[in-house]
Amino acid sequence: MGKALGFFEISGVVAATDALDLMCKAADVEFVTWEKKLGGRLVTVVIRGEVSAVTAAIEAASSGAIKKPVCKAVIANPHEEIERVVQKSRDRLLKARGEQVEETKPQVEKKTTTARKTKK
Repeated sequence: MGKALGFFEISGVVAATDALDLMCKAADVEFVTWEKKLGGRLVTVVIRGEVSAVTAAIEAASSGAIKKPVCKAVIANPHEEIERVVQKSRDRLLKARGEQVEETKPQVEKKTTTARKTKK
């Protein structure tokens, strides 16, 4: 099975912390980051792991959290742009906690092109 990202959006920091605790206890997943919007009234928790583990963790939080989720999603084999956005969020979280942020350069695929003559 491949890697996956799980997104769990819930109302309130305490409810998000409870949901994250449930997710980490239910399956072998790694906490990646969280985003707080509307003054912390809306919190999105992001986790990473194998597809089956992330799915199990999201379902465990959905059924056991102290509040119902606003939205939830599991993305199997996320596109590199999604990974980049999540990494930016994680970097902001680490910087806010005073931890060192690793500089990551995006991998750019080099392509060569050949000029073509157009037919008249």
